[in-house]
Formats: sequence, C-alpha cells, structure tokens
Amino acid sequence: MLDVTSIGSGLSRSRDWLRAHPTAFDAGLALAVLVCMITGSFADPHGGPNGPTFGNRSPAAASVALMVLAAAALVLRRRSPRAVLAATVSVSLAELVVADPAAPVAMSAVIALYTVASLSDRPTTWRVGVLTMTVLTGAAMFFGKSPWYTQENLGLFAWTGMAAAAGDAVRSRRAFVAAIRERAERAERTREEEARRRVAEERLRIARDLHDVVAHHIALVNVQAGVAAHVMDRRPDQAKEALAHVRDASRSALNELRATVGLLRQSGDPEAPTEPAPGLAVLDELLGTFRNAGLPVELARADEDGSLPAAVDLAAYRIIQEALTNVRKHAGPDAKAEVSVVRVGRTVEVTVLDDGAPQPAAAEPVDTGGHGLVGMRERVTALGGTLTAAPRYGGGFRVQAILPVTVRTGENA
Repeated sequence: MLDVTSIGSGLSRSRDWLRAHPTAFDAGLALAVLVCMITGSFADPHGGPNGPTFGNRSPAAASVALMVLAAAALVLRRRSPRAVLAATVSVSLAELVVADPAAPVAMSAVIALYTVASLSDRPTTWRVGVLTMTVLTGAAMFFGKSPWYTQENLGLFAWTGMAAAAGDAVRSRRAFVAAIRERAERAERTREEEARRRVAEERLRIARDLHDVVAHHIALVNVQAGVAAHVMDRRPDQAKEALAHVRDASRSALNELRATVGLLRQSGDPEAPTEPAPGLAVLDELLGTFRNAGLPVELARADEDGSLPAAVDLAAYRIIQEALTNVRKHAGPDAKAEVSVVRVGRTVEVTVLDDGAPQPAAAEPVDTGGHGLVGMRERVTALGGTLTAAPRYGGGFRVQAILPVTVRTGENA
C-alpha cells in the first residue's frame, strides 16, 4: 500500500531542491527537449496514405548536431534568456534552410520564447513573440520542401504564439501573487505599527496618571509631615490632626496607584481594579485635601448642564489636581488659589488661579525635571482642546484648559 505522506514529502523535497538549483533543472529540461527533438525527427507526417509514420526516416548528422547545439543553449535560458532565444532561432533557421529531411529543432526556440515572455514585460513579450513567429513561420514556408500551406507550418506558428502567451500568463500570475504578498505584508506592518502606537499612547496616559497621583499626594504628605514635626512638642493635637491627614493622603495615594497599576494587569490576573476613575464629582474632596494642607482654595462652578464624557471628566480633574499641586509647591506659603469650572456651549473651561510669586529655584520645570505642564498639555491636546499656562499680571499664575464636550472618539455628554 502506498504511503501518501511519504510521497508528498518526497515531492516537496524534490521541488525545494530544484528551486535551490535552477541550473540543474534547466539541464534536465534541455535533456528532455533533446530527447523529444530526436524522437520527433524519426516521424514522417507524410509517410503513408493512412497518415504519419514512425521509423521510415532518420535524421541527418547535421540535424543531430543542430539539435544538440540548440538543447545545450537551453541550459543558460535563465541567465541570458534573449541570447538563448536568438541562438535557438538561428539554429532553427539553419535547420529549416539546409537540413533534409527537416528535424523539429524549433522546439528549442519555443522553450526559449516562453522563458523570455515569463521574464519580460508585456510589450517586450509581444514584440519578441511576433518577430519570432514571423521569422520561423516565414522561413518554413519559403525554404521548406513541403507547400507553404502545410499543417506543419501552421503548427509552428501556433506553438510559438502559445509559448509567448503562456510565458506572459505566468509572468502576470507571478506579479499578482507578489502584489498580494506585498499587500499582506504591508497590512501586517500597518497593524503592528498601529498596535505599537496604541501601546505607546496607553503607556503615556498611565504615566500621566501615575505622575498626577504621586506628585499630588506626596506633596500633601510632605507638607502635613512638616506641620506635624513643627507642632509636635507645643501643640500635639494639631500634630495628631496633621498625621491623620498624612494617613488619609497616603491611603488615597495607594488606592489610586492600585487602580492605575491595575490597568497593566493581564485579563486573568486576580484583584482587577473596580474603582471608577476620579472626576469632577469628587472635586470637593480633592480641594479639601489641599485646604487641610494649608492652601486656601475657592471654587466656582457653572457646569450643572449635564455630565461630561469620561475622558474629559478625568482630564479636568487631573488638570486641577496638577495645577493646585504646583501652586502648593511653587507659589509660596501664603498663596491662595481659585478654581472655576464653567460649561460654555460645547466646551468646558477649567481655570486655576493663584496670587503667589513663583520661587526662583523652581520657576522652570525644565530645570527641576518636572513634567506637570507637559502632562497637562498632552492631556488637553489628546482631547482636541487648548491649554494656556502663564504668569498673571501683577503676580501669580494662571492655568486655563478649554476641553470639548465631544471628544475625538465620538463620545458625547
């Protein structure tokens, strides 16, 4: 019983070997063409009253030499296809002119024409094909011993035409397959680039959240710890209150860090975050933490017209948080802040003002390594809004963000 799997694997190995050694394949093809030409030279299409006969004639020595020469040229058909075509056509013409009886040397020209057509563009294929058909068929008609209208001449014309057409079809199919493969590879590269871009955007968003959480809560912990150390001996009740604020701020920081880092978990990891993202609904609690840290903050709101998209709500909360953290760190101990959230048409305006004077040591985020303003600007730009951050006339600083209610993703209030 035949083993189909073994036969298939053997054919696959043979095909791979022939692709790796094209000269060996061409040598085998040349040998096969030589055998066919020599065999065909023993056939006489007009040998008897009942049709063609075989063995009634034999090729001349010159015809055998021409057949060997034409077959040998086919070994180089891929290296120099046009030169091989010219050589085989020349040998075929010599056979048609001088040989008697004629041998089918033109078979080698048919293979060479197919090779040229499969490796050239279509205009070149048809120019070379028509020239080859005309030359070979005309030579057979004018120099052949049979009448010009015999079927052998028509068959020569048909075989050369089919060789050109077959080569052109093979070339077209190769080009089509290559185009499909290139399109698939380009689509795969596009998907990979899109995936990398999304990963980079998500990492940037998470980094901004981590920066906002850590900067805000660590600043509050630092301030309250300093207060506790200052009044520990003289007013222990205030020290206890400050330490309580430190505990609350650290607990809040841990909860938000846990929720943010939880975004990096895999789908099967336990304890996925369930807390909602902070927003303007808990703005009073945020301002309370700053008031407890010694920063007077006034709030003015006119955004009761409706809820905001989640992305806009979170961005507004983080902008206020970062701006007040910067006020607490850079505006001086006696600074006051004002926060306003106003809904204007299809936008919401978030403004944070302070009346303090920036300290020279921390006036420029570039010098201190801070990224607060950069993070705020990236958040606003990602939503299609605008951010203005500049010193106020007469002292203080002003941060204003205008966020669209309809974000780029199409999420509406």
